[in-house]
Amino acid sequence: MERKIACITGATSGIGKATAIALAKLGYAIIATGRRKDRLNNLSKDLPVGTDLLTLCFDVREREAVQKELRNLPENWKNIDVLVNNAGNAHGLDPIQSGNTDDWDAMMDINVKGLLYVSKEIMPNMIARKSGTVVNIGSIAGKEVYPNGNVYCASKHAVDAITQGMRMDLNPFGIRVIGVHPGLVETEFSMVRFKGDAERSKKVYQGLQPLTPEDIADTIAFAVSRPGHVVLADIVILPTAQASATVITKKL
Repeated sequence: MERKIACITGATSGIGKATAIALAKLGYAIIATGRRKDRLNNLSKDLPVGTDLLTLCFDVREREAVQKELRNLPENWKNIDVLVNNAGNAHGLDPIQSGNTDDWDAMMDINVKGLLYVSKEIMPNMIARKSGTVVNIGSIAGKEVYPNGNVYCASKHAVDAITQGMRMDLNPFGIRVIGVHPGLVETEFSMVRFKGDAERSKKVYQGLQPLTPEDIADTIAFAVSRPGHVVLADIVILPTAQASATVITKKL
């Protein structure tokens, strides 16, 4: 049986790492990308024994680096069956009038442009083969806007719009496009958003049972393993304690 290949961006932690593990358990060879070389080097220890693994160290916002790495894949790694655009970030939680422009650039460059840069390199081969699945990791913030979320919400609304447009444009080629939009997931996300403030980050998840990276990874694994004629186009996944971006029941 021909091996299947999954490429996952932001695979060094959180949802990306959990997804690499989940898809490896389904038998996929894994292309794992990330910025942190030490974590990429250690990823093989967490994957099932015998998993084929190729690691690529680059920042998705750097277009030339994306092009260099993905255009020079070894021949036996070029036919990517599943692309998981997971790399993303949130910086700050400020009203728009006091937002940090560097934070704005980081969110738009990584969440939106990075997704586009990576997809641009991988889609042509899927189109040529008339086969493939693209999974874009959005957010509940791509479905709703909440106070102080402004630019982050805008970036994830863009991901949702790109996902819908991608689904339409790739439809003639039989390529499935899936949007996965998580609510509260306990990862390094809040530590990044609050710039390393561990106490403030911890409070986000206190008093409720948040989703885990494995919850999202299991959902992705289920979605990509459906028969070829089935696409779970748009998935919003929340912890039970969360009803919307702003309606959350905490037991403190």
